[in-house]
Amino acid sequence: MAILNEPKLISGNANSPLAAQVAKRMTMHRGRSVSLVDARVERFNDSEIFVEVFENVRGEDMFIIQPTSNPANDNLMELLVIADALRRSSASRITAVIPYFGYARQDRRSKARTPITAKLVANMIVEAGVERILTLDLHATQIQGFFDIPVDNLYASPIYALDVMHHFKDQRDEIMVVSPDVGGVARARDLAQRIGAPLSIVDKRRGKPGEVAEMTVIGDVKDRTCLIVDDIVDTAGTLCKAAEVLMEHGAKEVHAYITHGVLSQPAVARVSKSVMKNLVITDTILPTEEVKSCKNIRIVPTAPMFAQAILNTSNGTSVSSLFDHHTLGPIYEGMYQG
Repeated sequence: MAILNEPKLISGNANSPLAAQVAKRMTMHRGRSVSLVDARVERFNDSEIFVEVFENVRGEDMFIIQPTSNPANDNLMELLVIADALRRSSASRITAVIPYFGYARQDRRSKARTPITAKLVANMIVEAGVERILTLDLHATQIQGFFDIPVDNLYASPIYALDVMHHFKDQRDEIMVVSPDVGGVARARDLAQRIGAPLSIVDKRRGKPGEVAEMTVIGDVKDRTCLIVDDIVDTAGTLCKAAEVLMEHGAKEVHAYITHGVLSQPAVARVSKSVMKNLVITDTILPTEEVKSCKNIRIVPTAPMFAQAILNTSNGTSVSSLFDHHTLGPIYEGMYQG
């Protein structure tokens, strides 16, 4: 097995602030400067993507930080072109750090004559020269099996457990973790077990795609502080409706912990007018100014976890250790103290 050099980071345009924060955290851990590889990722007049790497990366252990969020096609293509540029520049190993994995909701054929686009995307990424994937809260964990290369799927629930134990330390006995649908029970149960809280489910039945016809609460939420847990918030219609239903069933207050804040229009307006006290998301997707200025949306950083995961991957040590909130506690030092 080849001995790899210090990890080197390169970023596309999808979420450059997150990439910069990962580099900053790695500098803190290493005690020496870690900066993003100097490169340009730009578009020609006809929107073709062009990449040029200005540093020598021959034999280097390269990590591309690039979520494939909106605009998904452009950001995915940037990832593929960067990977190809690094491969043709003789990088020793190329790892794609994809904080938000776009197209993950197309993980199976929902009806006749439809694609499995998540598998197509996996094939494209591997063909471009990527040898390892590092991501967070895949919409469907079976997507890991779409790749014939190692995939490390990190979880937001350890970070959220730290956040809940800090912000709700005086309400721990009143907390009820809620899954917004039957399919998300495993994710909600994970957080519930970490914080020692009971679990409830909102059973939703759709009239047609994007439209919820009926919601039923399974479990007693009366006088409880309800925490809705999910992986993606897109238009926020279902989320806001679930919060209303919980309040109608006697909940004391409702908060939501959602990993990926897609927040398409008119999501922010809906959240700001919702009965939810807070929507907590991560920064896997670059937040818009509208999101950052919304009074009841709070953003939790993922850079400390990704920085440690990159270091562990490069050093050949355990990434699964980051599944434990006790391990993450020191990594998020200062953020959840007091």
